[in-house]
Amino acid sequence: MNRYFFHFSKGSLFSVLTYIRIFTIILWQIPASLSKSKKYQTIDLLQKAYMVKKIVKKYPVLDYIALAIGAAVMGIGIGVFLVDAKVVPGGVSGLSMTTYYVTDGYLPVGLMIWVFNIPLYLWGLKELGKQFGVRTFYALTLNSFFIDLFRGDIPGLGGLALQNSQTVKDLMTHDFFFLILIGAVLLGMGLGIVFKFKGTTGGSDIVAAIMQKKWGIKPGQAIMIIDLFVILLAGFVIDMKGLAESTRPALSLTFYALFLLFVSSKLIDVIIEGFDYAGVAYIISNKTDEIGEYIIKEMGRGATALKARGMYSESDKEVIITTLPIKDLMHLKEKVHEIDPSAFMMLNNVYEVLGEGFRRRI
Repeated sequence: MNRYFFHFSKGSLFSVLTYIRIFTIILWQIPASLSKSKKYQTIDLLQKAYMVKKIVKKYPVLDYIALAIGAAVMGIGIGVFLVDAKVVPGGVSGLSMTTYYVTDGYLPVGLMIWVFNIPLYLWGLKELGKQFGVRTFYALTLNSFFIDLFRGDIPGLGGLALQNSQTVKDLMTHDFFFLILIGAVLLGMGLGIVFKFKGTTGGSDIVAAIMQKKWGIKPGQAIMIIDLFVILLAGFVIDMKGLAESTRPALSLTFYALFLLFVSSKLIDVIIEGFDYAGVAYIISNKTDEIGEYIIKEMGRGATALKARGMYSESDKEVIITTLPIKDLMHLKEKVHEIDPSAFMMLNNVYEVLGEGFRRRI
């Protein structure tokens, strides 16, 4: 278990240690700079400031703090409110909870989430490239760590074991529905924060992305299939091992799990998208073919190219129009800037989109 905690500490403190190292180098060298001429002092400090700015841009510390907060909120939702209630959220978290039930609590939920996610993470790196890099590993590691921390399953850390608090026990006994609702809200909020800051917690997200790339299955459909399978598997295990109470049989817990899935997914959408569920991008660039290929092949979305003429430059150009979920616009904006830093983009919110790939606004 000490190795398990070491992995968590190393992953969760990666970006913080990077910043500490940079600022330590700068502070260490300031006295030496004072002995130089004023001109060279200024140049030296400007170079170091530029280095810090470059590193901060590459590893934005506020994003990592937000990812940690999201992982902690998820950890409370799963570890404190859902595990002992035996209401499974689906995905790798649900599979880890099922393993916890099969082993009679011998294998901690957080540890198993991490163990199951590592091969998926490596598979994602192989199939999808480096976009599943540091942030995904950081978020899934912290999520696993916080679940076991809040449940008191990490030896030597004096775990909190919040699931044994009187409040949670009272809710479990007298207001089970409200207990599940709290867990669903915390799970949805935590995941929404993680997604908002360009992270994932691995698991079914990676599998869904690979299924889209290999077989053209839409991510939403893939995640729904995976989650439904895990929920049904958990219900079967709970029933076979006789873990369900007489007042709440396994079938009832399965329906609670479906309710949990619905509430948490809606909250994720609200946090990521706000009150605007889709957006449209107008892109004017000299590299429209490359941008269009990325939208269609990598993002799995459609795009339209219109012929246009620049009034100022008096040159013919193409304008790409594409409609995306709000959460995807951020990735598109960054990719377009990467492909063509001089590209001109206009982004607008869209109230409703009717057609393939979009649902009716509820």
